[in-house]
Order: sequence, then structure tokens, then C-alpha cells
Amino acid sequence: MAANLSWSAFGKATELRQRIFFTIGLLIVYRLGTYIPVPGIDGGALREFMDQAAAGIGGVLNMFTGGAISRMGIFALGIMPYISASIIIQLLSAMVPQLEALKKEGEPGRKKLNQYTRYGTVFLATFQAYGLAVSLEAGDLVTDPGWYFRAACVITLVGGTMFLMWLGEQITQRGIGNGISLIIFVGIVAEIPAALAQFFESGRSGAIATPAILGVIVMLTATLFFVVFMERSLRKIHIQYPRRQVGMKVYDGGSSHLPIKVNPAGVIPAIFASSLLLLPTTISTFSGSETGPIMSTILAYFGPGQPLYLAFFTAMIVFFTYFYTANVAFKTEDVAENLKNQNGFIPGIRPGKRTEEYLDYVVNRILVLGAGYLAIVCLIPEFIRYELSITAYFGGTSILIIVSVGMDTVQQIQSHLLAHQYEGLIEKSQLRGRSGTKKRTRKAPSRR
Repeated sequence: MAANLSWSAFGKATELRQRIFFTIGLLIVYRLGTYIPVPGIDGGALREFMDQAAAGIGGVLNMFTGGAISRMGIFALGIMPYISASIIIQLLSAMVPQLEALKKEGEPGRKKLNQYTRYGTVFLATFQAYGLAVSLEAGDLVTDPGWYFRAACVITLVGGTMFLMWLGEQITQRGIGNGISLIIFVGIVAEIPAALAQFFESGRSGAIATPAILGVIVMLTATLFFVVFMERSLRKIHIQYPRRQVGMKVYDGGSSHLPIKVNPAGVIPAIFASSLLLLPTTISTFSGSETGPIMSTILAYFGPGQPLYLAFFTAMIVFFTYFYTANVAFKTEDVAENLKNQNGFIPGIRPGKRTEEYLDYVVNRILVLGAGYLAIVCLIPEFIRYELSITAYFGGTSILIIVSVGMDTVQQIQSHLLAHQYEGLIEKSQLRGRSGTKKRTRKAPSRR
């Protein structure tokens, strides 16, 4: 990987350089938007409230919005409404026959499902923005409450979410990496220096003991190495190809491996689970003492560190690991069909339905380890974070997002560099072939 990421190879890859600059430019636009405030917010009261809520659900909300909600920027809702809408559409696609038929139509069906996801994003963002506006008024965080503020807040926040969704799609299509994941990644990374400064300041003032600070640093380092190790772990399935005849020549059968990651779903289960946990509490977080009995119960039992919160978080991580792998990341039916079309087979397993059943068996056993690994990484730091009342940026979810998205982006950059090098080798071979032909033509004797 280090050889493929050399500066000389990067300097020659013009298209890759343009994609990276395009991605960086859009991410800078996103970060600037987190500092543009929603009109009518009392900045002093908001800062005081967020300082009190930093160790609870407010800190988790702040992490996923890149600090925008602590400043009530135009991107305060973040990309979570879009993620929630994607979850709903994917769940419905597995249960509703009409939506399942759309998935099998190829590109037209995918565009139709994306359109439904956008409609769902608008609905969820409008609902959350209105609830957030009412909650801000109830918490005395608004300078001039009323319907004018509510309308301005809803329009601003929904527009910000839709703009973020568009930014993510543009990065995915014309940039490097997954746009939605990169937006969350950049939001977390940009706020980590301030979180570290606050953490060490707590240690200096005596709020957190020195052994606890050292223990947190050791835990974060160990979690980081563990995530890297597990994300690179593979289960290789041997694939055999039979002999084939092309014209009068007979070619021996080859062999290869089908790699299956221990965690094929990547960071998606953790993001989906966190999104569902944040959905009912986004509105009630800012209500303060005016929160109704139902929302008060939800906050009491589903706050960070609470048993029901941890149990629900674990269940959602396991569910989405299996669901996303089976429906998106590694569809065994498609893999078995592709192997059959390429005349490949697993030794001892018949092509077709038997191969699909075997792959299902192997993937389900691997996902026991993968889902357990995700749950451990996300939950163990949550215990320590809740006990020490430190920021959510030191949680397992943030580490998982940073490592997974970073590794995925680097792999995509490496793939573009390899493709560029192959294109250069092909062009050189063609030029050498042409020059050799011209030289042989010149040396050939002329006929009389």
C-alpha cells in the first residue's frame, strides 16, 4: 500500500487529485455551515445548556452533527434524518413485495427507491425540526419565541439537511469515499482537539483523577488497534475453476479465494443503531423541565449508560449487522449466481442453490463474531465514558467510525492509483508496439 501511495504516483494521477480536491472542498463547505447559526437563538443560554448536557445524550447528538447542534448551526440536524429514512426504506424493501420488486429492476428501481428515501428525509427532518424549535422555546433558548421563529427554524434546518444529503451524494459520485460516512467522519475529527483539551483540563482541575486519564488513553489506544485488526480480518473460501478450451488450446483450471470480511457491514450498523436511539430523544433533549411524562421516562431509561439503552443498542447493532450484510454488503444469492456464470465452484459444493446455502452458513457463523466485535467496541467505552462523565468523542462508536471510514477511503485512493498505473502500463506497451512496427517497416526491403 505504501508503494502505491507514493507522491510520484499521486502526482501523475490527475483524475484522482481532482476527486480528492473536490471532496475536500465540499467538506470545507460542510464545516463552514456548522458555524452559521439559526436565526433567533440565544447563544449564551445555548452554550450553558450544552455544557451541562455534554456528558449525556446532548454530547452524542453533538458528535453526530459535528458540533453544529451545540452552536445551533444550519446543519444542526446533521445527516441523521437521511440515515433514518434509509433505514426505513431498506426495512420496507425487505417486507413489501412492491419495493422488493423495485430493488430487482436494477438502476431504474434504485433511483425510485432513492427518491422515496428523499421524501422520507424531508418528512423526518420537518418533524424533527419543528419539535426542536418547540423544545428550544420551552427551554428558554430563544430570543423571540413564536410562529415566526418556528417557521424560520424549520425551513433553515430542513434546508440544511437536504443540502447535506446533496453534498454526500456529490462526494460519493464525483469524489473519494462514501459521502455520508465522510461527513460524519469529518464532523467527529474536527471536534476531537476541543474534546481532548476539555478532557485534559478536567484532569488538571482535579475533576478526573490522573490514573483515570491514563486508563482512558490506554483504553482508546487498545480499542483503536483492535478495530484495525478486526476490520482487516478475512475468511477466505477456496474457489476452483475447471479446464476450458478456447479454439484448439486447452487451458488448465485455476483457483482463487473469495474473501469474506469478519465485519462486512463496516460502520453502518453502529450508525444505524445510534440513529434510532437518537430519533426519539432529539426533540426531548432541549425541553428541560417542561418535558412531558412520556419523554421524561424515555430519557430516564434510554439515556447513555442506562441498562435499557445499552441492551437496545446491542440488539440494534446485531440486527443491522445481519440485515445490512444480507441485503446490501454481501448478498449470497448474487455471489453464488456470479460464481456459476463464471464457471467457478467451491470444492465439494454444487454450483447454484447449494453454493448459496453454504455461503449463508459461512456468513452467518462469521457474523456471530462480527456482531459481537461491534457490540464490544461500542459498549465497553460507553461504560467508562458514562462513569467518568466524559465527552462522547471518546466512545467506541466514534473510534469505529474514524477507523472504518479512514480505511475505506484509503483503499479507494489505492484502487484509483492502481487503475492509473495499469492504464499507464497499457499505454506504454501500445506505444512500444507501434514504434517497433514503424521501425520494422522502414527496414523492410522495397519490392520492384
